[in-house]
Amino acid sequence: MKSLLCAHDKIAGHLSRMAPAALPTLARLGFAGVLLVYFWNSARTKLGDGPFGFLFPSDGAYIQIFPKAVEAAGYDIGQLGLVHYAVVLAGTLAEFVLPALLISGLFTRLAALGMLGFITVQSLTDIYGHGVGGEALGRWFDVAPDALILDQRALWALLLTVLVFLGAGPLSIDRLVSGRRG
Repeated sequence: MKSLLCAHDKIAGHLSRMAPAALPTLARLGFAGVLLVYFWNSARTKLGDGPFGFLFPSDGAYIQIFPKAVEAAGYDIGQLGLVHYAVVLAGTLAEFVLPALLISGLFTRLAALGMLGFITVQSLTDIYGHGVGGEALGRWFDVAPDALILDQRALWALLLTVLVFLGAGPLSIDRLVSGRRG
């Protein structure tokens, strides 16, 4: 039994030493594999026409982000104000820029914090703006692990939290840049 415990402790020690490099790299890879295309496709639906479409978000962008305000305006986007425009523009750009920063490993901790904020706002908009509830909202500590908000987005948040605490890992622009500052 003692030799089994010693082997366990030795393996655990190796894993603990590998964790600061392995976990951030795996978290960024997991984000790329699971969420990158999701966010970029979502951002693409918000773009207006032409090469400067990011400056002129589509009506769908306003409907996604401000469903109740758009409905109250009779679906006339022109009745919405500058604050609505600024939020839609910022949200659209965030869906492109923050994932790109995470994947490249540039300003990773700030980008991960930004994505955590984005996912929080996204979830609150889904719940209060679009009326997501019931099974889609889900609840923790039940038998169903696949609810859209409380289950899936909690795992997204955990993935991003790893990056907030540990940074991008060894295969990143952050690591290259930090090596040149010291």
